[in-house]
Amino acid sequence: MMLRDVLAKPQVYSLFARLIGADRGRRLYIDRHIRPREGDRILDIGCGPADILDSLPRVDYHGFDLSQQYIDSARRRFGSRGHFQVARVSIELLRNYSGFDLVLATGVLHHLDDTEAIDLFRVAKAALKPNGRLITLDGCFLEHQSRVARHLLSRDRGKHVRNEMGYVELAKTVFTNVRPFLTSELLRIPYTHVILECWQ
Repeated sequence: MMLRDVLAKPQVYSLFARLIGADRGRRLYIDRHIRPREGDRILDIGCGPADILDSLPRVDYHGFDLSQQYIDSARRRFGSRGHFQVARVSIELLRNYSGFDLVLATGVLHHLDDTEAIDLFRVAKAALKPNGRLITLDGCFLEHQSRVARHLLSRDRGKHVRNEMGYVELAKTVFTNVRPFLTSELLRIPYTHVILECWQ
């Protein structure tokens, strides 16, 4: 069985994330970049088992994922703290879901080709309030990167890991303002992430 098959199980995914220090990294990501406020309306695209809810204040949370297993796990763990749906987020779907303060796409873009990524940015823009923000987080290649980090990124389940400008250029096809942040401190293992904050 391949690692990607094992990580498809919500309990294994969450355990693996804890082992590599993702809980601490998630708190840094939230505090520095998401900066949620109580009562915010949040759309989480590719929410997985919605582990992020452990670190959020009381918000109006809507999590979408293509995995029935992940969504079932989120519903069991968080119940009434959020709304969880097995679906691909699309412009059509957003006719019923709009007016969000924040849209999150954590670990999603590196699974999408360029056309799919641009579609995600368009969907996020349509979902946001005029002063809302999209925040993304993905693995990122650097020119001068440790061999271990580069190897881990090359073995990622997502087949579209890009460099910083690769992500930024895609975001700028849709958003006027795109602010990238590079970090290597979110995990215990050598790994580089890029975080994008996007707004109009």
